[in-house]
Amino acid sequence: MGSQIILVGYVSDEQYMAVSGVHVEIQGNGSRIDVISNVRGAVYAAISAGTYRVSLGKEGYGGKTVTVALDPAYPHSFRLLRDGLLGYAWPKWVRAGETSEFRVHSPEAYKLELWRYGWKKELVYSLGWFDDHGPRCTIQTTPDGDYSQTGVQWNKDGYKLRWHQQNVVAPEQSGLYYFHAKTTSGRFFSFPWIVMPALPRASIAVLSSNITWNAYNNFGGRSNYVNQDGLPAVPVINARQDLKRFTEPGVWPFAVSGAPLSFDRPEIFNMVPENACITDSISGRLESCMAPAEWRFLGWLEREGFAYDLYSEIELHYGRIPLHQYKAVILNTHNEYFSKDMYSRLKEWVYRDAGKLVYLGGAGMQAEFDFENEDSIRCRKELIADQRAESAACLLGVEYTHEGFQSGAPFKVLNPSHWAFAGTGLEHGGLFGEHSLHERCPGGASAHELDKISISSPANIQHLAKGENAGGSGADVVYYETESGGAVFSAGALCWTLSIAVDQGVSSVTANVLRQFTR
Repeated sequence: MGSQIILVGYVSDEQYMAVSGVHVEIQGNGSRIDVISNVRGAVYAAISAGTYRVSLGKEGYGGKTVTVALDPAYPHSFRLLRDGLLGYAWPKWVRAGETSEFRVHSPEAYKLELWRYGWKKELVYSLGWFDDHGPRCTIQTTPDGDYSQTGVQWNKDGYKLRWHQQNVVAPEQSGLYYFHAKTTSGRFFSFPWIVMPALPRASIAVLSSNITWNAYNNFGGRSNYVNQDGLPAVPVINARQDLKRFTEPGVWPFAVSGAPLSFDRPEIFNMVPENACITDSISGRLESCMAPAEWRFLGWLEREGFAYDLYSEIELHYGRIPLHQYKAVILNTHNEYFSKDMYSRLKEWVYRDAGKLVYLGGAGMQAEFDFENEDSIRCRKELIADQRAESAACLLGVEYTHEGFQSGAPFKVLNPSHWAFAGTGLEHGGLFGEHSLHERCPGGASAHELDKISISSPANIQHLAKGENAGGSGADVVYYETESGGAVFSAGALCWTLSIAVDQGVSSVTANVLRQFTR
């Protein structure tokens, strides 16, 4: 009796979209079978259970061969990677003098350069052209299954020649660096690299929100906003019909935390266009919340003459930032995901050690998470702080609410006698923050995600300004001091740093705060 036709598995791309028309060759048990995936990405073949060598190929995708134990009870998840230019550094954050590997996916030869992103982009050096003797030998493959949990692990297949390693040593100067990749046909992609100081050199420490980057990264088909609990059994054909985010809106598909999300994945939303300038507006849904937005603030610091050390916020969780050696710590743009340890270390520094905290973002600390290991996290539900057991307003002075979400407006001055407004010329009722680089939520600096004073805010909170968003939903700009001599300034709006390079009011207020905190 011949073998029955069974469901071998499904073929999907890097977004877990079904890939139809894939030519599949299955070899094993003394036979060879050629089949093609259907509209669902499903692969059917007349075979019995066993171990097979499976080759997959389709125009516009990188082909690959895998050895798989096939069982009709457990359809295999085959993953293909579309042709294109992508890349990331691994690790994505290092200290000066440490080494990262650049991992680039390209269907053609490419040139790679390292740039530092300050007020202006500065070329550090060119790393040269990358190609090899084989055809399309600069493409990468992705593992089968749910690699959003385990990482894409690029530079694994065929990168064993010791003299062809793709490593780069982090420069001495801390800051936000970008790799620029450009192919022979003109394709361009850039990806960030956080270089931290080997030892503290400045009086200001800036924490990049790269945990948030990872929580939002859906490369592989998952983030903390889609398929949080793991990939579904069948790939997606139509997102609005197939994903629980749209079919069951507002429902978290897990009780405590989602499945792991690996940092070992490209971050497409962090790409900065080749010719973009720091005062250009930012297009796209996520770009204005991530590294492109953080660059705007870091560049402004350099324009205004404030020296800083840049850190991955992950270092705060593990206690590897010497907070006591800094006069001020700044949270940049979107530090939404904060662990209990991160929160406790920062609050202790402010309340016990007289630390000065500057919060220039929105939706700060509104979601908790757990480290699966240093390379991956498990996100928890938003707006629930059951680990630290208190509102973010206890530290930041403000907390996030959905009111005013995705609206934009300038700020109105409420307390012009406060030193934060010294020399600005702003009077009571005056407006500032009218200009912004945020294309998704235009209208002003009080935009996108907005934090407000709550019943958990410190009793001595000073209300400096209020966003003019409709219905009183605007962000609150606040200041308070602790008994130890610590202090906190919070802007409460995700778009504050998107305005700082182009709005004189936002710039002047922030400069006053930093000068006061670093005296």
